[in-house]
Amino acid sequence: MRLPRLVTVVVAVLATVGLGAGTAHAAVWESSERFATWSDGDYVVRNNIWGSGVGPQTIRANSHADWAVTADHPNTGGVKSYPHVGRAVNESVGAIGGLSSEFAVTVPDAGAYATAYDIWVDDHDYEIMLWMNQHGAVGPIGSRVDTVDVGGHRWDVHKGTNGSNEVFSFVRTGGTNAGTVDIEEVLDWVVQRGWFSSDASVGEVQFGFEITSSGGGLDFATSRYSLSAS
Repeated sequence: MRLPRLVTVVVAVLATVGLGAGTAHAAVWESSERFATWSDGDYVVRNNIWGSGVGPQTIRANSHADWAVTADHPNTGGVKSYPHVGRAVNESVGAIGGLSSEFAVTVPDAGAYATAYDIWVDDHDYEIMLWMNQHGAVGPIGSRVDTVDVGGHRWDVHKGTNGSNEVFSFVRTGGTNAGTVDIEEVLDWVVQRGWFSSDASVGEVQFGFEITSSGGGLDFATSRYSLSAS
């Protein structure tokens, strides 16, 4: 049956709507598997439910810049998941001519989580986390060692270890749901502190939601994301 013109226009508009939190329409890719992955060019989107005592979590994506998660993890301690988008850089810090990113997210006003970059260096010997916002009973590994203005933001810097690798956490002093980050400037600051050398190799840069609890089912969405490397 041919649709009336008005109905046809409405259907076309709905088909182009992005994956905002609480979306009900189908995405290009969707999965509830713990370690489901989906590739989009140089980027990989992962569900990544890696913790213990987890609940259900479903990820949906139209692209690396338009994806969302609905998670229902119990209100207990410990990180349950880190759904994210990742892209490999595979260059030494000293060889990188520029490394920056932009993002925009929608996050709930309940639960416990952080919206964070996770940057892996020297084959997971070092981990740099950039916390763009946080909510609830969450906190970085290690003790605070400095407060700095670098990469376009003001951070409280924490240094510690998780037992497997050293972790340097840059926690933004005021949360934001959108912006740009000069990641190269952050890496250079770490080198200047002597925490690793300029020969250290930057592996994958990841961005997503580190979720500790989201009881009742909460929605997290990314509506804009890119990583520019040169």
